[in-house]
Amino acid sequence: MNTTDKVLARIEANFADAQARWMDWLRIPSVSAQPKHAADCRRAAEYAAGQLAELGFEVGVRDTAGLPCVLGQHPGPGGDVPHLLYYGHYDVQPAEPLDLWTHPPFEPTLVDGPHGKRVYARGAVDDKGQVSMWLNAFRAWHAETGTLPCRITVVIEGEEEISSINFKPFVVAHREELRADIAVISDTGMWDIDTPALSASLRGIVYLQVELKAASRDLHSGMYGGSALNPINALATALGQLKSADGRVQVPGFYDGVRDLPAAKAAQWAALGFDEARYLGDIGLTVPYGEAGRTALERLWARPTADINGIWGGYQGPGSKTVIASEAGAKVSFRLVPGQDPNKVVAGFKQFMQARVPADAKLTFTVFGCGTGLEIPTDNRFVQAAAAALAAEYGKPAAMIGCGGSIPVVETLLHELGLDTLLMGFGLDDDQVHSPNEKFEVRCFHKGMRAHARLLGALGGQG
Repeated sequence: MNTTDKVLARIEANFADAQARWMDWLRIPSVSAQPKHAADCRRAAEYAAGQLAELGFEVGVRDTAGLPCVLGQHPGPGGDVPHLLYYGHYDVQPAEPLDLWTHPPFEPTLVDGPHGKRVYARGAVDDKGQVSMWLNAFRAWHAETGTLPCRITVVIEGEEEISSINFKPFVVAHREELRADIAVISDTGMWDIDTPALSASLRGIVYLQVELKAASRDLHSGMYGGSALNPINALATALGQLKSADGRVQVPGFYDGVRDLPAAKAAQWAALGFDEARYLGDIGLTVPYGEAGRTALERLWARPTADINGIWGGYQGPGSKTVIASEAGAKVSFRLVPGQDPNKVVAGFKQFMQARVPADAKLTFTVFGCGTGLEIPTDNRFVQAAAAALAAEYGKPAAMIGCGGSIPVVETLLHELGLDTLLMGFGLDDDQVHSPNEKFEVRCFHKGMRAHARLLGALGGQG
């Protein structure tokens, strides 16, 4: 039995304790978006720091302009071993609306499911569950060998769910402490419960708010209707032209830099056998919607999008109030692919809106975030080692997939540290991330621990 096999045996023997630590962390309501939970966020950071300290890390809870980060260093066994930077986040989304939860969001509950046991709780998978996997893999290696097989730096932030507001300045300030050979992040998903995956691309994002103001006050619709500009009508009319009938985004220059999917990648994705009807059926829909002439996975992973995420204006209360509101607003997001310039998309959207509103309409724009789409290099020894670790654990090759979402930290680590990222996640499409009844399959948690342990052994030359 080689050392990695012994570590895997320890994971089996101590699995109940690993699960208990995971659930203890989930009980801390570390909601970064709500100031009332600031103390809970610090408590969650201190919990993670305590776990690392038990494993021989030199670790501290470092303050930022907002919520703190955990930063830990482990020298590993010494010698010529890789230096890995593990990133995660301890903050979670708000649990509201609470009445939609079948179990209390901060009292993790173990429930039977179609794939065995699952844990329901806010943060079960995003990201406390996935961070707990590699923390427990570290623990098993430490228990077996007294050290870790690689040199390891850990950073766990507390503002990922609010756009990592202070993380980039933290990285810049601690650049030397965070340098490594590769970053490892488990905040992505598998192809399905039986098929592991490595994510090879991420979409970027532009998220902004547009407000349209007209008259100096709200107006009586009988006295002014038909004469005065209605901001809600004007905003809805303009935004209604955001896409053509075939799903193409009409913002000027929007597709500049967008490349067609290479034939080899198209064939690879086609071989995955994605069932779009089932994918939509799981959320109560039947008809695909999006850019015409593109496959489902191409639309999800390799094409840019535009979506109105919220819209408001006028009277919202019970009964009637015949008023023409003086202003209206909307939140709009664009998912971007490699080659697009977020700043050009912002400028194009402003131009698009200005060209479609009437005189007397005063527009203001607030940009909340910009991030580029990224291709993740897959031709390096770290990805090859991860693919081998996943294949050994699951008995089948890992799928190379795209990710339709955005992980801003990947861009930050690339631009500030010159660091590529290994995206090895274990979430499933039905985990209800950010929704009520978030869950994580215990089977995914278990095999994620084992896969991370195998990866460490392979990179550290310990079989």
